[in-house]
Amino acid sequence: MIILDKYLQEREQAGNPIRVGIIGAGVMAKGVVNQVMRYTPGMEIAAIANRTVSKALDVYAYTGTQAEVCNDAAALQKCLSAGGFAVTDNPDLVCEAEGIDIIVEMTGTIHYSTRVIMKAIENKKHVLLFNAEVDATIGPILKVYADKAGVLISGADGDQPGVIMNLVRFVKSIGLTPLLCGNIKGLQDYYRNPTTQAGFAATWDMTPEMVTSFADGTKISFEQACVANATGMGVAKRGMIGINYDGHIDDMTSMYDVEELKRLGGIVDYVVGPKPGPGVFVYATADDPMTKKYLEYGKLGKGPLYSFYTPYHLCYFEIPHSIGKMVVFNDVIMAPIAGPVVDVITLAKTDLKAGKQLDGLGGYDTYGQCENSVTARKENLLPIGLAEGAVLKRDIKRDEPITFDDVELQEDTQVMRLYREQVSMFFPELQEKSAMA
Repeated sequence: MIILDKYLQEREQAGNPIRVGIIGAGVMAKGVVNQVMRYTPGMEIAAIANRTVSKALDVYAYTGTQAEVCNDAAALQKCLSAGGFAVTDNPDLVCEAEGIDIIVEMTGTIHYSTRVIMKAIENKKHVLLFNAEVDATIGPILKVYADKAGVLISGADGDQPGVIMNLVRFVKSIGLTPLLCGNIKGLQDYYRNPTTQAGFAATWDMTPEMVTSFADGTKISFEQACVANATGMGVAKRGMIGINYDGHIDDMTSMYDVEELKRLGGIVDYVVGPKPGPGVFVYATADDPMTKKYLEYGKLGKGPLYSFYTPYHLCYFEIPHSIGKMVVFNDVIMAPIAGPVVDVITLAKTDLKAGKQLDGLGGYDTYGQCENSVTARKENLLPIGLAEGAVLKRDIKRDEPITFDDVELQEDTQVMRLYREQVSMFFPELQEKSAMA
């Protein structure tokens, strides 16, 4: 950021701001637009696409910016070419428009966002995701398409996975080996639902479903799956370890077996309750005696695990950093390094009957947990990112994992086609066994 701010100031002075297209006009989008339009030189939100146009207009209005409603490509392009600000209910227009440097996708959806991301890639636009749900489900195959198109796709600073990846990069840069990439939670209760979370949601202007996904473990599972896919680290067990502790994160290093972490090649995990929260942490090791000596001098203890943490994640405050890094430096904050490492599988939140059509993320029916992708595919487990709308073929008990064999799915969706392509590309041996069976 210390380097980036100077480059953005130069772009401001040159009258050449980064022009951003945002998909979605929810509470987080409102924060991003406010942060960019009021406090970030050298950058502006040129267009917002949202299914309800009035919400997009309200987002601009909060910053004192007047925007024009554009219903077709010609009108939107004319507005942007004149230096104006556009809103539309058609995200394709924003993805296709000339003069947009990057698309920021922050709807939290799966199917809708997939179509938008693929349209952006098709039109040679960089894509910044504030959407761990779609990233964890089909991120690896989206990265394949982005690479082929010669554009970048990345997770964002501000959300926990991006902040974790910044810590990972720092730890590696000083010669240490990360062995645990962790997320600090204040609550974990698989059985929370939109009714139990309605009050909190109203206080913070969020939907009950969004807040439920935070509380029932689904969101953190998506986030840690993204980190797993970006680092190559798996989980130590289904659902992660998830230690509860009311002290400080620095004091938890002795709770993990270093040799086991090394054997596993590092893990992603979460903890509940410790300070500083809500934040993220990385535990790492060092082999060099001089490194160990000066880590102790720097008050990080004697090891063998050393604790590094960031005591906050500031969501939309940090997203402009991601936009700048991608556009100015071609720097990716977080993206899959290859195929899926961890999947977010579907478990029943309550007893479910055959014929039941499953509701969506943060609902009453299901919650998500992390599982290593090889295991998930061998056991044919259903990713929760694909579960909405699926119809159960049999009764499912509470906490029972749901498999592809247990449901009827819509196979003709773009998400399902991409997911099947992802499995075929990265797990061909499992596809062959399935075909032989």
